[in-house]
Amino acid sequence: MTTPNSAQEIASETSSLQSRVNDLQEHVRLTDIRNAVGDLQTTATGMSQRLAGLRTRGYVFEKDLEGTAKSLADSWAALYPNIQMQINTQSTNMQNALRPIELQLPHLAGLANNPGAAQSLLHTLQSSAVSLEGDVSAAEKAIQGMYSQFQAQVAAVVRHLDDVDYLLKQLAEASFQLMPTEAGIAAVKAVWCKSGKEQKDDPEGVLYLTDQRLLFEQKEEVATKKVLGIATEKQKVQKLQVETPVSLAEKVDTSKQGLLKNEDHIEVHFGSGAPFELAHFHIWQDMAAWQALINRARTKDFDAGRAVALDQAAVDKVKAAPAQCPSCGGNITKPVLRGQDSITCEFCGFVIRL
Repeated sequence: MTTPNSAQEIASETSSLQSRVNDLQEHVRLTDIRNAVGDLQTTATGMSQRLAGLRTRGYVFEKDLEGTAKSLADSWAALYPNIQMQINTQSTNMQNALRPIELQLPHLAGLANNPGAAQSLLHTLQSSAVSLEGDVSAAEKAIQGMYSQFQAQVAAVVRHLDDVDYLLKQLAEASFQLMPTEAGIAAVKAVWCKSGKEQKDDPEGVLYLTDQRLLFEQKEEVATKKVLGIATEKQKVQKLQVETPVSLAEKVDTSKQGLLKNEDHIEVHFGSGAPFELAHFHIWQDMAAWQALINRARTKDFDAGRAVALDQAAVDKVKAAPAQCPSCGGNITKPVLRGQDSITCEFCGFVIRL
């Protein structure tokens, strides 16, 4: 005899099983894996085109990137057929395994007045569904394992290209211009800690590294009016605050700061001729990476990997720059940068045309 409680319980479990089967109908097709593989294919095969766009916008370093992009596309071309075959094979097998469960669900619904038979079939179908869910999970992990290492390699390159894209976007919006033949290397969101320790009113903006200079541009909204300590009016401030030849960066120190010691800070110590003895920045990227970037720029290490050759005339002009002022005889102490068309003597103010 069917009791209201037993009938209600079977109906509830049958409804849950139906929902489970509905989910399985999507999962056995391995839709998530197909989408992930499709995204990876788009990224891997489109990397050369994306890099070409970055070159057009002015990124001239790391000539090996083209080779890396091609190598990744070639590797994917070799991986993809096997991955696609596994997806199709596993999906077909699991769809076939799901079909008997689907076919028996209507029969289960027809056993409403036979709780013993309904309960037995229900447990059988539930067990089959759980087993199939395990098969789906195992198939997904196995297929992901076929491309996980490759995916990590692609992700690392994509992150780097994202950083380059950020650099070029910020340069396009900057209040200053690069000199002729000067090229950007990296940019990062930063706070210039004027006192060496971050304060509430320290300027926030973008720290730029080029092959010739280190620059910080304040770029933020600053309160111009406050009521009870709350800003009621703001004004956008965009102004170059720090500018020095990167060749004068003698040492770069790093430190973790903040309450949880999770903030990356760099402190750049400059030699004679720089406008500051040191400049301290809180940056939103890895401090060790920026330490390495500045040191490489200081030693002109990036020049060896240029995808676009230096203008030799500009290089020769720097080499031919006078070491002394022809007017007062004072020594020219500041580095002469490529793209400069003149030098101003710091002693007598005489302008030397290059």
